[in-house]
Amino acid sequence: MNGPHREDTLFGKRLAIFALLFSFSILILASSEAVAARGGKKPTTSTNTGSFSLVLVDSTDGVAHWGQHVTFNATSTAAYYFVRLDCYQNGVWVYEQSNGLYVGWLWTKNFTLASTVWSGGAADCTALLYSTNADGSNFQSLATMGFHVAQ
Repeated sequence: MNGPHREDTLFGKRLAIFALLFSFSILILASSEAVAARGGKKPTTSTNTGSFSLVLVDSTDGVAHWGQHVTFNATSTAAYYFVRLDCYQNGVWVYEQSNGLYVGWLWTKNFTLASTVWSGGAADCTALLYSTNADGSNFQSLATMGFHVAQ
């Protein structure tokens, strides 16, 4: 009785594996047809342009200081554009932050000129205006600027 029962079990397992593989192939075929039906759109790779300027949010003397806030006025032909700000003290990297500046960015557009490793003092900062597609692809550097942060 072990023989026929074992063959039935093997047949059942093989049938289950076949059914599973068949189901996956149908799902893959359906999803590829859905992509083809909508035109198989890929992210754009067009060249974008942009410019930006520094805005001192809470400076009282027209100079950026440690602990204060800055932002940037930016325009771009890209749908999604950002500013990355890096600051250095004596050549040591002490600050990095990226913020979106496009309409629809849900988080702050301000940069606080301080960090856990930048606990005070002057620094030299470099800002990079860049764009990407919504999925993060097609990174494009659009403009750069540097500025000094006083103590």
